[in-house]
Amino acid sequence: MSPFVELILILAILITAAKTAGYISYRLGQPSVLGELIAGVILGPSLIDLLNLSIFEYDHLSETIHHLGEIGVLLLMFLAGLELHFTDLRKSGKVAAFAGGLGVFLPLILGTITGLAFQMSLSESIFMGLVLSATSVSISAQTLIELKVLRSRVGISLLGAAVFDDVLVVLGLSIFSALAMASSPGGWQSIFWIVFRMLIFLSLAIVIGTYTFSPLSRFVNKLPISQGLVALSMVLMLLYGWAAEEIGQMAAITGAFLAGLLLAQSPVKEKIEQGIASMAFGFFVPVFFIDVGLRANIRAIGVDTFLFFGAMVLVAIIGKIIGSGAGALFGGLSRRESLQLGIGMMSRGEVGLIVASVGITEGLITQSIYSAVIGVVVITTLLTPPFLRASFSTNKSKSEPPSKSKESAASNTPGFHQ
Repeated sequence: MSPFVELILILAILITAAKTAGYISYRLGQPSVLGELIAGVILGPSLIDLLNLSIFEYDHLSETIHHLGEIGVLLLMFLAGLELHFTDLRKSGKVAAFAGGLGVFLPLILGTITGLAFQMSLSESIFMGLVLSATSVSISAQTLIELKVLRSRVGISLLGAAVFDDVLVVLGLSIFSALAMASSPGGWQSIFWIVFRMLIFLSLAIVIGTYTFSPLSRFVNKLPISQGLVALSMVLMLLYGWAAEEIGQMAAITGAFLAGLLLAQSPVKEKIEQGIASMAFGFFVPVFFIDVGLRANIRAIGVDTFLFFGAMVLVAIIGKIIGSGAGALFGGLSRRESLQLGIGMMSRGEVGLIVASVGITEGLITQSIYSAVIGVVVITTLLTPPFLRASFSTNKSKSEPPSKSKESAASNTPGFHQ
């Protein structure tokens, strides 16, 4: 077969596998992302090793799939930005800041200590702390919708804290990557220059987006162009992703997230979200999750790595429940609500996968550690829904959804479903 024919065949197989596994996962009461991830693990070197079968001879097939998946990462972060509701988030600003901040700080410290205890270098240990600091907005939102508490006090606070957490982790990853690439001879001057470029990028990106995105989107929406609004959104997302890396020396996902956040202020936001979500979850995002699994090799987890994996799982669970829970308590929630919020922050989901993917791509972690990270993402994603259900069933939140229409509208938001 020609390289192109091999590519379209493998994509057909991967998307079918991802969506089938996602549906099975959903029917079992779990997020669809869990099924897509497990499908990738099964098709990867852990079991079937699909890409190395004799039928596929194209040397760059894996690289091409990875690049398509990376577009899926940008789309995920773009949609995460589009999903923000500033009115709701302002109401839980204090709780979100405390819970999100401590939910990053404690796992970062515990993860770094754990890495050092297992003889990892300081940079590797800090990176592991970043991985354990991540929280999935989409996983938490899906679970809240199923529990019908998205608009409750805990629900809004949890969503705000998860977003705050994601922003801190993404920025932390960007700073870590920038400092890791900085040349040592420059010393502090090099670090200051990197921070300066980051501030310049963020300032220009926010100012330009605030004053131009909304009128530009309204103008394009009126033009007789097929899917012009979706095309504009893609261009802005890609340009912001490029500018984040080339100008701000930040991760491209930071730019994509910022582009979505700024476009969320547009009056045609829902139309943008529907178009982007269909493209993202219909093609690019499943390829990303499958690719993550394809790159994981459970066979590479030895005895030492297995012990490390167990320690990471404990840190991942304890760090979020105690860190985010304590932050919520300081922010004014009750003990029960704080526990519910802490449990809701456990899932690492796509953000944890994004951070892990950056680590393996840039050589910050080994293949065996990467596989252990994938295991942590799977375990925390699996545990979050049943733990949340149990915490709400023992003592239902006092804050009920204000109306069925609002809850229904939230549950139909394209970005919440995969």
